Amino acid sequence: MMRVLVVGAGIGGLTTALSLHRAGIEALVVDAAARLRPLGVGINLLPHAVRELTELGLGGELAELGVPTAEMVHFDRYGGRIWGDPRGRALGYTWPQYSIHRGELQMLLLDTVRARLGEGAVRTGTLFEGFEQDGDTVRARLLDRASGTAETVSADVLVGADGLHSAVRAQLYPDEGAPLWNGIRMWRGLTEGEPFLTGRTLAVAGSNAAAKMVVYPISMRAERRGRALLNWVAEVRVPGDPRSGAADWNRAGRLEDVLPHFADWRFGWLDVPALLAGAERILEYPMVDRDPVGRWTFGRVTLLGDAAHPMYPIGSNGGSQAVLDARILAYRLATAATPAEGLLGYEQERLEAANAVVLACRDMPAERVLRLVAERAPHGFAAIEDVLSPEELAGITGAYLRTSFTDVEALNTRSSYTPTGEASPA
Repeated sequence: MMRVLVVGAGIGGLTTALSLHRAGIEALVVDAAARLRPLGVGINLLPHAVRELTELGLGGELAELGVPTAEMVHFDRYGGRIWGDPRGRALGYTWPQYSIHRGELQMLLLDTVRARLGEGAVRTGTLFEGFEQDGDTVRARLLDRASGTAETVSADVLVGADGLHSAVRAQLYPDEGAPLWNGIRMWRGLTEGEPFLTGRTLAVAGSNAAAKMVVYPISMRAERRGRALLNWVAEVRVPGDPRSGAADWNRAGRLEDVLPHFADWRFGWLDVPALLAGAERILEYPMVDRDPVGRWTFGRVTLLGDAAHPMYPIGSNGGSQAVLDARILAYRLATAATPAEGLLGYEQERLEAANAVVLACRDMPAERVLRLVAERAPHGFAAIEDVLSPEELAGITGAYLRTSFTDVEALNTRSSYTPTGEASPA
C-alpha cells in the first residue's frame, strides 16, 4: 500500500488524510501543535467544497453545525444596499454554501480521521524539520517536542499542508522570505446576538479603501435557539503599520484599536460598535499572501492548501480551495501508474487554477466598485441607481465569478473524485 506523510493537521491536511483513506492509501498526519483545539473564527465553504466533504460522508455533520448561507449583500458604510445575490442552492447548486466555525470544522475532520484511520493517524506535538528523497522514498526528519526525541519517517509521498508559514515550502523555496502584506489589517471576532436581515445573510459594508465590515452567522446551534453567533471581520487600511509581518491567526487584538474606525457605524439592522464590543476575544491579522509559484511538486514531495497557494480572504476561497486540493490529490494518486505521475497530475489540474484565484483575490475587483460608491456618494445615497450604472453594478457579480463561483452545471454533473465512484464511505 502507498504511504503518504502529511505535514499539517488543518482543514487541508485532515481532508487529505480522509481522501487518501477513501482511495485506499495509507496516511499519517503530523502537526507541531501539542494539542489541536477548536481555535479561530468563521469560515465559508463554497458548494464545490461542500460537495467534496459530502462525498466523504460529512454532509449531515456540516448541516448540524453550519448555517446554509442564503445571500451575500454589499452595503455602503451607512448601511445603504448596493448589491446582493443568492448563494448556494439558491443559485442552482446541488450543494449549499455553509458558514461555519473554523475550529468546529477542524475538530469534525480530526475526529473523523481518528475514527476511520485510527488514533495514531494524527500525531500532535511533532515538529517537521526537513526531508530528503532518493528514488522512490522520501525521508522526513521529525522531532517529538515533549521528549526531544528525533526520528526519521519514510514514505512514498510527502505532502506539505502546513499553512502560510510552511516548513515544507521553505525547504523547496528557501529564498522566498516573509508573506506579502497589502496594507490592510483585519480584526476578527465572534459575538452572539439577534439574527439580522434574512438570518442567513453574509453582509459586507464599506470598502477597504478605508474601512470595511464583513458579518455573517456561523452556528446552526445558535439559530435553533433563535439567536445568531455572528462572525465579524473588520478590515482597515493602515499603511506603514510596523506589525505587518506578524501573520499569526491566533494573535490577540484589542477593542480599542479597532473600535474607533467603526464608532458611528449603526444601521437599522446592525449596531456595529455593539457587535465589536460584544466579542469575548478579538484576533488581529494582516491581510497577506505570497506570490504564486510555478511548481508545487518536486519528486515525491508536493504542497497543498495555504502552503501551496496562500491567498487573501476574499470570496470565501482559502478553505474551499484546500478541500479541492485534497480530493484531487488523492484521486490522482489512486488512479495514476506511479506516485510521481499522480503528483504531477494533481499539480497539472490544480496549480494554474489555484494560482488564478490567488491573483484574482489580490486584484480585488469587487472593491473597485465599492470604492466608486464611496467616492461618488461619501455621505450615503437614496438609490444605488443614482450612483452606479447597471454595468458598474454587474462588475461585482463578475468579480465573484472570477474568484469564487464554479459553473453550476459543471459542478452538478461532473464525475466524482472518489476513485470507486461511490458518493460516500460505507
